[in-house]
Formats: sequence, structure tokens, C-alpha cells
Amino acid sequence: MVNTQESGLTESLTTPFSAELAKELLANYGSPLYVYQSDRLRQTISYITQSILNPRTKFHFASVTNGNVALLQIFKNCGWGLHANTPGDVYLGIKAGFAPVQIVYSGSNLNRADLEQLLSWGVTSLNLDSVDQLSLFCEVYQEFKSTWSAPRLGLRLNLPELTGDSRIGVRPDEFSQAINTAKSVGLKLGGLHFYRGTGTNATQAFTQVITQILAVCQLLPDWEYLDFGGGFGYAYRTQGLAFNWQEFGRELSQHLENIDKKIELIIEPGRAAIAGCGTLLTQVVSVKWQEGKQVVGVDTTVANLSVPSVYGGYREIVTTKDSIDRLYPTDVCGNTTYSRDYLGRNCQLPALARGDVIYILDTGAYGYAMSSHFLHRPRPAEVLLENGTHKLIRQRENYGALLNNQLFNYREDK
Repeated sequence: MVNTQESGLTESLTTPFSAELAKELLANYGSPLYVYQSDRLRQTISYITQSILNPRTKFHFASVTNGNVALLQIFKNCGWGLHANTPGDVYLGIKAGFAPVQIVYSGSNLNRADLEQLLSWGVTSLNLDSVDQLSLFCEVYQEFKSTWSAPRLGLRLNLPELTGDSRIGVRPDEFSQAINTAKSVGLKLGGLHFYRGTGTNATQAFTQVITQILAVCQLLPDWEYLDFGGGFGYAYRTQGLAFNWQEFGRELSQHLENIDKKIELIIEPGRAAIAGCGTLLTQVVSVKWQEGKQVVGVDTTVANLSVPSVYGGYREIVTTKDSIDRLYPTDVCGNTTYSRDYLGRNCQLPALARGDVIYILDTGAYGYAMSSHFLHRPRPAEVLLENGTHKLIRQRENYGALLNNQLFNYREDK
């Protein structure tokens, strides 16, 4: 088995599973194909859980990164709750078997119907993004409070000196107004949600702000929980900076021990928990050479990875090609004419041929979740490897998916 990787890094990479299994999966389910390893996912969940020793800690998976119900059920069975950014996250969580009390909503810019929907589903933990959102929530709650349980409310925190120029959250000078707004309908503001930023790998970016965050939390007279949020990164590059969960857990636990009251801690890993268990399998469909560079065409597209401008475009790429007598700078290109349809640039790969299998690693987060019909390619299937077997957990789309919900005068020729 041959191992290669992107960008000329010298450390060798191995394939996440054998060439024989990869070929079996592609023969059964087609290409391209998202493949998730349940053992890898469970190991990561266990590692993160054990890194924070504070006994009042609850973990909630940020399902914005991957909403497949079969994967959400693994988190549920491992004792985690769910973190939702949208009503759709809540809907999928309930379908996966999470009780509404196991779901924490932290989002922004919901309308009245959205808020009514969350409350009708039974969600009782919400972190709201603005005083105006809190005001709207209180209006909705006041109208229907006889049929809904009293919610636990918090605010998403905006501290420019920590989060930069962010649109998210409420600033401390707005706290008094928010407290009075909640009090007007008999509710309390019991928590703060701190979001450091998407994909942050620098552990100190979290640990060095703990003291300041805890001081701000104590501005709330009814403070009872700290949602230290998500944004925890994942080291997509083998030799790149990796978030240190044990250091983070140790620092945070020590600080909370010094608080006079017993505070519940909520942690919301998303990408950090699920990225590494996912692989996008694809096959080579064409090869050409341009002045010593190998240009490999595959049967997937950048539309099946996270949007590069939002969540980064780098993924390690490996292959099982038998011959590594020589490696060549290689561009791995998608099956569209979009000029930026690159799955990898300047990878170091052996000479490839049609039918060879390529593994695009670490696609568990923002892979299928951000896939689209851009340039009108149906989306791939998803498969779960578990206990030595594989099973389909999402069907491959056919071209009919491109017509879903369209209305037009259509006559199929006989």
C-alpha cells in the first residue's frame, strides 16, 4: 500500500482503510462516496469528554457540521447532547432521538415562526443573539407561556477585544436592558455563550480569555451556566497546529473551581469531534500532463467539500497506487468546468491512471453538510463503517433531485 500526501510534506500518511475495502465500498455504493468510521468517531468523542474533568460539564455536538441522523445517534449514545444553530438542526436532532431538553439552541436572526417552532418542539435552553431577539422571544413566550415550559435563557456574548469585529452577540453594556426585558415576562437570564471563532486551533486563544469571560458572566445576577461554545479547530495539515484539549480542560476546570457558586459548563465541539472520521472516496477519470505536472480529473467536485472561502479548502489526499518509484506534483481536479474546481493543488502523488482510487481525508465536518447542486451534480451517498461491516446511511441522489420542488409544464416523451 502506497501513502502520499499534499503540498510536499515529508511525513508519510496512511489510508484510513484498505484498498480492498475502498474498492468494495465503491462497487456497492458508487463513486464518489462519503465514508465515516464509527470507531474513529467514538474514540474522538471519548478523548474530548475525558479532557475536561469538571463534574458539571455537559457536551453538545454542534450538528451544523454534520446532520446525518445515524451519526447524531452515535453522539447521543455516547452521552452527548446537541447544539443547534437553526431550527433545522433541532428537527434533525429530534429525529435522531434527542429529547428537547438535551438540545441547546444558539443562533441568530429568527423570526416569530422560528421561535414558535422551537418552543413547540419543547426546546427550553436558548442563547439569544441580540436584545431585539430576546424581546421578540419574550413576546412569543408571553402569548403561549401557559402551554410551554419556562425556558432557560442566555445571551451570546460579543466582546470586541476578544472576538474582533463580529456581528454575533450582545455586549456587556446591553446586559441591564436584556435583564429587564426578560424580567418583564417573569424570566431570568442565567447564562452566557462565548464563541471564539470558526476553526480556532490555537489553544491559548481560549485559555487566555477564561478569566475575562468569567468576570463578564458575573455581571448577570442570576448566572448559573457558561456555554463556552464551539469554534474548536481541527488540524487538517498533518504537521499543522492542533488544539490541545487536555490543556484547555485543565485550565478551564481550575478556573471554575475558584468560583463561589456551582456553575454548569457547556462545551459544543463540532468540527473537532467529527472531521477526522470522514473520508470522501473518489476515482480517477482522466489524467493529463502539463510540463511535468500531473493533472488528475476525478468524479467528484469541490461542491462536495466545504466552501473554501468559508471553511478552508485544504484536505490531505492519499492514494493506494502500488508504484511510488517517483512522485509528481499533482493537481486533483473536479468534474466540472468551474475554474476553481480543485480538490488539491501541488499534491505529491505517483503517476495515476483511470480507475485509481483517491481518498480525500478529514471530510466529516462541512463535507456533506455544505455540499450543493452547484453546476448540477447530484450529491453522493454516505456510508458508515461499524463493527466490521458497512451500511448505507444516505442514498445517492439521482438527477431527479435537481427537479425537487420545481414547478413547470413538463411532458415526458414516451
